[in-house]
Amino acid sequence: QVQLVESGGGLVQPGGSLRLSCAASGSIFSINAMGWYRQAPGKQRELVATITSGGSTNYADSVKGRFTISRDNAKNTVDLQMNSLNSEDTAVYFCYAAIGLHGYWGQGTQVTVSS
Repeated sequence: QVQLVESGGGLVQPGGSLRLSCAASGSIFSINAMGWYRQAPGKQRELVATITSGGSTNYADSVKGRFTISRDNAKNTVDLQMNSLNSEDTAVYFCYAAIGLHGYWGQGTQVTVSS
C-alpha cells in the first residue's frame, strides 16, 4: 500500500505565499514522476506542476513564474512553493505520484486565496 499525505494548505490573502508538502509512504521501491494537481469548485482537476525523478519540471501556464515544484528523492517528498497567489488559485490541491505502473493520489488540501 502507498499513501500520500499533503500538508500546508490554508487561507491566504491575494499576493501572499503558501508552501504545500506531500510525503509518500508504504511499499515504495522508486517513484517516477510526482506532481500537484488542483480542482476548483465546478471545474475539472487540472495539472499544476510535475517533476521527474531526475528533476525535470513542467508547469501549467497559469502558474509559471509564480510556483516552484521540488522533490527529495531520498525522503519521497514533493513540495510546491506558491507565490503571488490570486483568487484563481483557490482550489483543492492534490499530490500525485507515479510508482511503477500505478498512479496514487493524496486526499487533497484546501487552498483559499481571499481578502
